[in-house]
Amino acid sequence: MRVATDIGGTFTDLVFFDYDKKTKEVKKVEISKSSTTPGEFEKGILNAIEKIDLNLSTIDFFAHGTTVVINAITERKGSKTALITTEGFRDVLEIARGTRPDLYNFNFKKEEPFVERYLRQEVKERINYLGEVITPLDKTSVDKHIIKFIKEGVEAIAICFLHGYKNPIHEKQLATYIRTKYPQFEVITSHEVTREWREYERTSSTVLSAYVKPIATKYLNNLTHHLQKLGYKNNLYIMQSNGGITTVEDVKANPITLIESGPASGMLGGVVLGRTIGKENLLVLDIGGTTAKCSLIENGIPKIVTTYNIEKTKTQAGFPILTPVIDIVEIGNGGGSIAWLDDGGKMRVGPKSAAANPGPSSYGKGGTNFTTTDANVVCNRIHKDYFLGGELKPDVNSIKNAAQPLCEELDMTMVEVARGVIRVANSNMVNALKSVSVNKGYDPRDFSLVVIGGGGPMHGAYLAEELQMPEIIVPLNAGVFSAFGMLMSDLRRDYIRTDVMNLNEEKFSTLNDVFQEMKNEAVKAYERDAYQKEDIEFEYYLDLRYVGQEHSVKLRLSNLNNLKIDEIEKNFHQLHKKRYAFSLVDTKIEIVNYHLVAEVIVNKPVIGKVEAKGYTVDDALISMENVDFDIAGIYKSRFFDRNKLDPGMNIVGPAIIVEQSTSTVVPPNHQFRIDDYSNIIISKIN
Repeated sequence: MRVATDIGGTFTDLVFFDYDKKTKEVKKVEISKSSTTPGEFEKGILNAIEKIDLNLSTIDFFAHGTTVVINAITERKGSKTALITTEGFRDVLEIARGTRPDLYNFNFKKEEPFVERYLRQEVKERINYLGEVITPLDKTSVDKHIIKFIKEGVEAIAICFLHGYKNPIHEKQLATYIRTKYPQFEVITSHEVTREWREYERTSSTVLSAYVKPIATKYLNNLTHHLQKLGYKNNLYIMQSNGGITTVEDVKANPITLIESGPASGMLGGVVLGRTIGKENLLVLDIGGTTAKCSLIENGIPKIVTTYNIEKTKTQAGFPILTPVIDIVEIGNGGGSIAWLDDGGKMRVGPKSAAANPGPSSYGKGGTNFTTTDANVVCNRIHKDYFLGGELKPDVNSIKNAAQPLCEELDMTMVEVARGVIRVANSNMVNALKSVSVNKGYDPRDFSLVVIGGGGPMHGAYLAEELQMPEIIVPLNAGVFSAFGMLMSDLRRDYIRTDVMNLNEEKFSTLNDVFQEMKNEAVKAYERDAYQKEDIEFEYYLDLRYVGQEHSVKLRLSNLNNLKIDEIEKNFHQLHKKRYAFSLVDTKIEIVNYHLVAEVIVNKPVIGKVEAKGYTVDDALISMENVDFDIAGIYKSRFFDRNKLDPGMNIVGPAIIVEQSTSTVVPPNHQFRIDDYSNIIISKIN
């Protein structure tokens, strides 16, 4: 029996599978949804467990995805952190990068670094770019710095030395000294976070991991304790941003790997779904209560990037993090996103959200803002008897009160405002989908759109129509699909090394040596978790660039046994042209980074075909009601119970399909069918 939980900004989702380990056939699936409980996230999980009366003593596997790391950073609720760095480099966080995100904005101000200058201290040491020790580590000033940190109430210390990625010997020496003499501090070094170069990005990553380390450690310890009290006896696994799971101890050592924990699992679920139904080119869109996340999957493989930015906007530089993350674009547009007017009188939706508390005005919990969910209620795209899984009825009076200020400012009716909110939200989501497809050389018309989360199925048909995509896929239990993705995840660790050299035949022995060193490290790490070398599968990547360029592109290698330089060059030229619209075939190529992926495939269920239960279309019909489809008009539409839609059914819209965790909107001039796996496949009628 396997359980996965995913904490979002508004809801905490739980999926429970009972399956046969030999045949991998799923015998039972249950889902549960509860409000997220900020400050004490484990309570939301315990509430979801209690809702379905789950006996944890019978559970073999428990996976968990969390927003605790990203929330602590964005809300500035991390721990007081200090930085120790090489003499002369204490201001690297302040200097950052000289490029301004908003070139002509003369009022631009850099964001304040997470560590103030008085908590950034230096020690004498120097290692050059080849990894050679120039100046040995001088620890004579360390105690003086630590005493100051104690007086200032510091909880975590980040250590980042120049060229520590190449040779971490001084970082290891200092970390051992502080951990031994001052065990009250959480200590993390840059080489434990990343072995990739770029001084500012490395320092930023180390500081942010230290900033959330005490909070993440306390949270994971509390969660483990509560689960054990409820009878869970096995290891707790945590979803990472790279699309794989790992152990709690692994995460506590470097919690920044959780920066996109929840969203990554939804994208991975899309990969598994695509392989099952034979659709390997997908755009996956996950619309939750607070944000919308999207990613592109090509040939069944999600894109992984190793440089990720948080809080980066058109006017803000944000903060870089060097950690493997599924290439996800995230925008502040979800069901709880608040509609407002800017200084020019234009309507905006998000990024501010009503979140879980008080939530959209339709929840009747004191919310006073008009949100995307409220707009969908006004247009009757959510059945009143199935609102929030049927747990409560929409509060109509609260919706009217929340919409009133917008109606007056815009001189519009509440219905017109609701249509406008949905249009603006859809436009924002289309732009997000373009940023992972069109902007990177991919044509959306070559992809199917998978929509998940509580809001995805409500907006998917409109987004696909705008991008001329051929079909929309709404998986079974789409509203809790991120939690489902965790149940289909394998153990994964990423190892990255920077070693800049020309790509030529003479370097092939070096290439093998670097990968072998990383493989040895991976084997040791997995053996600590009681896995054998034979259990591990490896994937190999190179970050390549033309000589003279600043940034690189990632190329997957088929294997290490039969590498051919002309094949690598050819594939790189093609990849570069796809990404940047040009290639320089006569220019030398450089290797920048070596990237090893080490995975352990775990026993997990297989998505099986769903047997028809003998229902008819009339059996599935709940009611017929007027639904507002904006410019398409108001139509008498059928509301269907998804649980009674059998595989093989073909139905012409307009229609609304309701289930416990979401509603699917099928606009006029669209049709849908239920495939063999009970997915809803929506397409436009030509």
